[in-house]
Amino acid sequence: MSRSRSLRPIPLATLAILALGTAAQAQDRGTLDPKPLPPLADPDAPGTPAKALFGRVTSPAPGPAHAFGSYAKGCFSGGEALAVDGPTWQVMRLSRNRMWGTPPLVDFLERLAAKAPRVGWSGLLVGDMSQPRGGPMLTGHASHQLGLDADIWLTPMPDHRMSRREREETSATNVVRADRLDIDPQVWMPEHLKLIRLTAQQPEVARLFVNPAIKKALCREAGGDRAWLSKVRPMYGHNYHYHIRLACPAGQDQCGDQAPPPSGDGCGEELAYWFSDAVLNPPKSTKPSKPKPPMTMAALPAACRAVLKAR
Repeated sequence: MSRSRSLRPIPLATLAILALGTAAQAQDRGTLDPKPLPPLADPDAPGTPAKALFGRVTSPAPGPAHAFGSYAKGCFSGGEALAVDGPTWQVMRLSRNRMWGTPPLVDFLERLAAKAPRVGWSGLLVGDMSQPRGGPMLTGHASHQLGLDADIWLTPMPDHRMSRREREETSATNVVRADRLDIDPQVWMPEHLKLIRLTAQQPEVARLFVNPAIKKALCREAGGDRAWLSKVRPMYGHNYHYHIRLACPAGQDQCGDQAPPPSGDGCGEELAYWFSDAVLNPPKSTKPSKPKPPMTMAALPAACRAVLKAR
């Protein structure tokens, strides 16, 4: 996701890309036998996709922790991996090696997981965070590049330590109705609202992305305390998980924060837009789509070259 568009409608072409790019990522199975990617013929060529470079790095960049750039065009140094198992969390899809983040994100997730049982949620199943040094990913997300984003499955943590096979092959819970107009009442629980509200109320959280149907349910069920709803932003492709985005840590002037979310709870006209026929059923283009060229290192902050090559 990029910077907030406030109340401005998102172009339909962009919505189609977002839906295709993120809709089933929580459902994509991992593998029990991940293979290293083959070396690139000319990694220093100007046209080499940045995702091909960052996607081949398996360890964090040494040095002080710092995020460089924006959530969709950035990287970070001094990353840490969230422990695969904690008292109240488990990391999923280990084969992706996307359990990395800046220390503030890792610390935040550990603290959030400890609070989750207080609202009736047994523990967090943590999906994608970032690659070891951030940057663009080979598959899936456009953001998650600064070490400040994390996906939390809408599935409560089971009462046992999951096996590696379970972590790679278990499906996340789809809480959205088939017609995409509301949540599925057979799946949605009051604890979903409680967990999302708890997360949004944390001061470090800048944005929290959910499917529009989930936002509709939150608006309907929130009650009198509605201030936290402004941080919860509708975005398709988030019917199996919700996406946490932290603000840039204090003092990191090379980290590009988002503008504050629009005022109000976002439950009126802004939300209704997502359920219009033009958005739910956009007209099919008669022209063949032209793939967008992949992002290269030239599009990222200069500091990301040093982060990429640091040993």
